[in-house]
Parts: sequence; structure tokens; C-alpha cells
Amino acid sequence: MTNPFEYGGVVRGDAFCNRQQELADLVRAMENGERLFLYAERRLGKTSLVLSALRMLPHSKFTAAYVDLWPTDGEASFVSAVAKALAEARSSAASKLLASARALFSRLTPSLTVGDDGKPVLVFGVPRDASLEPELKEVLEAPGKLTAGGRRRVVIVFDEFQRIQEYESDRVERQLRSVIQHQSGVSYLFLGSRKHLLEPMFTGGSRPLYRAAGRYPVGPIGVEHWIPFIQAKFRAAEKRIDKARIEEVHALTQGHPFYTQHLCHVLWERCERGSEVTSALVDSALALLLDRESFAYSTLWDSLTLNQQRFVRGLANEPSGVQPFAGEFVRRYGLRSTSNSQRAAEALLKRDVVDRENGSFILSDRFFRLWVRQRQTL
Repeated sequence: MTNPFEYGGVVRGDAFCNRQQELADLVRAMENGERLFLYAERRLGKTSLVLSALRMLPHSKFTAAYVDLWPTDGEASFVSAVAKALAEARSSAASKLLASARALFSRLTPSLTVGDDGKPVLVFGVPRDASLEPELKEVLEAPGKLTAGGRRRVVIVFDEFQRIQEYESDRVERQLRSVIQHQSGVSYLFLGSRKHLLEPMFTGGSRPLYRAAGRYPVGPIGVEHWIPFIQAKFRAAEKRIDKARIEEVHALTQGHPFYTQHLCHVLWERCERGSEVTSALVDSALALLLDRESFAYSTLWDSLTLNQQRFVRGLANEPSGVQPFAGEFVRRYGLRSTSNSQRAAEALLKRDVVDRENGSFILSDRFFRLWVRQRQTL
């Protein structure tokens, strides 16, 4: 059998665990034409979640465009990415792509090239040395045209939305706010994983998108949902894993989907058909994973300053919700002052080593947390 536990990419179908409430919320929001600012930690499965929700919409009533902004580096690539997503959402047939693109955009020059897989790829000629304000306005107004007088609803998903903060100006933010507030029948989902960059875009009073979308945080998956999911996967292969072992896995990964699926992937491989997962097997599977990552983790650890190492060690060894600026934490981990702890936290945030969580901080990489606990003792 193929290993049923998937990680590291978009997870679909039976490999996707639960999220029934989140799926229902997102589908309802899209049906109502709402705008949501959806944020989650890295690798938490936000893209898989949203794509699963999009697949639940009836194609006869909805046009959905997914725009990955991670590869973009400015207005020109933003315009091209949005135009491509909208044209492909309108018509996926290769024979109609050019006609679809030309019908939507008069200021852009679409063409077809052949991709590495031999299939046609739609590209747009966008000038990089001129003002793109008219082109930007055109692609942002296009979703309103796709509603076809209210007969269809449109959903636009911007993934890794914080990327636009790295553009040379805030024109995309300003133009987006100007356009979307006048559109009806169009739902927007703004996705991001770097909360400390994304959140100020929608909560900062001086930002163009201030309160332009509702907040929808996505968190880890509860152990009560992992238990039936994991047990069913093992049972299908004539292997067994009891509730206590799944709770053990969940405690190690803190319910984070990427790390839970990764650890279960290794457990499934190492558990023989007709056998049962034991605590010793969980320990050996985890040891294998940490050994595989040891070089990368050692390199990361050595790149941290002494105070940053002390801060990380504290987060790794303390329960969730610890207050790292409190006197007890500062004394216990040798940080000497609250300001030292604060500076360490800010530096680690910028490097995505930690993330904010409910007034505290958490180590973004759950396996790095366990590696620190095991190998970087006080």
C-alpha cells in the first residue's frame, strides 16, 4: 500500500484531516461574498484548507481564482499573476484561454507558450519600465466583471498575501482597497503565514486595508479529530495504533498537521503489518526524524546569538503560554533583563524561528523544539 500520511505539499481528499468546521465557515463566507483575512502558522495547511473549500463550491454558480503571490516581486509580476489566475478561472480549456484573457484585459498582451510538461501555459506581457497603475486597476476590477450582472459569484484567493509588503510602493494595497469596497458578489480570502507581517496590514489604523476583511485564525487540529483519522489509516493496512499512542504523537507535534502527518508517515512505515505501534516505536521514529534534521538544526542553532539560544531553549522547555518577558523566565534562562528577552523575540520573529501565539510565543518548527529539548540542555 502507498503510505496514507501526506505532508510537505497540498493535501487533498482522504489524506486531509477533519477541518469540518473551518470548511463550513469558509464555504458560507464565500457564498455570502465576505472578505476574510485568514492566517495560520507555516505548514499548518491553510492552502490545503482553502483549496478544499473551493472544491465544495458548485462550478455552475461560482468562478474561483487562486493567486499565489509568493513568486511575485512587484507590481508587474502581481498584475501578471492575477490576470493569469482570472483568465484560467474563466476558462480552463487551452483553446479558449487566449480568448478569455483578451476579453478580460485590453491593456495586457496574452500569449501561449509550452510548459515543461508539454502543455500550453498562458503568459502576459507586462511592461516593467512604465507606470502600471492602469493595468493594476484593470486586473483588480476584472472580478467585478466576472459576476455577470449577479448571475455568478466570484471568489479570489490571495495566498502569501504579506508578500506585497516587499513591493517598492503600497500602491497595490491602496488600489485593492479602492476597488474591492465597491464590488458586490465577490469574496476575497487573504492568506498568510507570517502573522507579524500580515496582521498589521488589516489592523493598523494607518494602513490602506485597515478593517477591510474579517479575521479568521486557523490553529492546530485537536487530538479528538486525529484519533479516528490516524486509526483508520493504520487499520486499512492491518496495523494498529491505540488512542494513547496517538495522544503521545499529538503531544509531541502539538497537533500541527505537517509534523503530525510526518511523524505518522514514519510510524506507518516502521510498523509491520499485523503489529501495533508502541511507545518505543514512537521514540525511535522521532529519533530518526531528528537525526535527519540534525545538520540543519545545528546550523540554525549555531547562527543564533547567545540570548536568542537562551530564549529558544526556554520556549522549548516551558509549557505553551509561558510569558517570556516575565522575571521568572528571564532569570531561569539567563537572559538577564526583559529588554534582552524582547530583542531576542523580535529577531527570532523576523527569521521565522518563532511565532506569536495568544500573547506568548511558540517555536514554529515542532521538530526543532524537540531537538532543542533533547540536545541543548541547560
